[in-house]
Amino acid sequence: MSRSGIRALMELALKDPEAIRLEVGEPDVPTPEHVIEAAFADAKAGHTGYTSSAGTLELRRALAEKVAAVNGLEVGPERVVVTHGAMNALMLAFQALLGPGDQLLVPDPEFPNWRMGALAAGGDVATYPTVAEDGFVPRLADIEAAITPATRAILVNSPNNPTGAVYPPALLAEIVALARVHDLWVLSDECYEAITFDAEHVSPASFDTDGRVLSFFSFSKTHAMTGWRLGYVVAPSQALAETMAQIAEATVACPSSVTQRAGLAALRGPQDHVGRAVAAYRERRDEAMATLGAAGIRCAHPAGAFYLLVDVSSAFDDGEEAALRLLAEEHVSVAPGEAFGAGAAGWVRLSLASDPEQLRTGVRKLVAFLERERAAQASSALEATLDASTAGSAV
Repeated sequence: MSRSGIRALMELALKDPEAIRLEVGEPDVPTPEHVIEAAFADAKAGHTGYTSSAGTLELRRALAEKVAAVNGLEVGPERVVVTHGAMNALMLAFQALLGPGDQLLVPDPEFPNWRMGALAAGGDVATYPTVAEDGFVPRLADIEAAITPATRAILVNSPNNPTGAVYPPALLAEIVALARVHDLWVLSDECYEAITFDAEHVSPASFDTDGRVLSFFSFSKTHAMTGWRLGYVVAPSQALAETMAQIAEATVACPSSVTQRAGLAALRGPQDHVGRAVAAYRERRDEAMATLGAAGIRCAHPAGAFYLLVDVSSAFDDGEEAALRLLAEEHVSVAPGEAFGAGAAGWVRLSLASDPEQLRTGVRKLVAFLERERAAQASSALEATLDASTAGSAV
């Protein structure tokens, strides 16, 4: 299991007091006050003991209401499992569904923790391609071509990390239909469901007719609750939900009782902070893309999530070298594209959820850095040409 390249850059950046931190995707605003107050009041009241391994019934009922209203999924609380963040929910699914030799298909570029989790659960991982020319939206034919007799599940991530792609509803319906033909599970990572700019988010489970789609959600990005570690999964059957809750009992016992109270407040309290955050991310996206575009630097156009992939291949052979040198020379920390697989090689990822002034400064420094490197390479190439010409004349 390889180490995440995102975390590697993060740890280097933590050692640099001047670093402009654009490598990790974390909202730059605090958790809403009403959420904190609800958790504090609950803790003061002494509600700090164990809960059901699947989460409190009150929260699961509220989550069932939420997915019905927002995602078009009519489920009861018995099909909802509350988890320590969405990654814990995905890990429970990997452990429940993947055995030795079973293959999980993930999009390339990929979020590296999917691979890490599937491998830790004993499964194998393969990829299906997405390319910049298609806005990093996959083609159904490419997904089908990647399916092998060992394939057990297809993972879908829309809005996507790291590309920002939002998959069209027609494609999601086709992916679910394809999974039905090949009798596969569909694991839908929807952590960025609330953060869309140019397209509407649709849950693949809304096209599920025979119980094969698992939907994974998080409070982290929507409600600025990354450190609270709260997510949930909507399973296609009560039996699978119970299996995942049993695995949770064997690993984490149960979700934090105080964090669950915070999640309930996030669901039932004011939602204006979500709209403000999305508007801010959109504004930062547009400004960053304008700055990069004016310098002739290609970047992906994210329709959702809060990341921006920037192509650095005009100056560097790979994104990792670019990220390491950018941090060392300009004190700007970005995630190397190679951390997300071969499909993002030669790119770097910036988080739009960073402090806006830091982001603005970081983008300007990145532009200057790339322009300086390209100028140095052009100068070296010219010198090499002149030296060759001079040598030829002497002969």
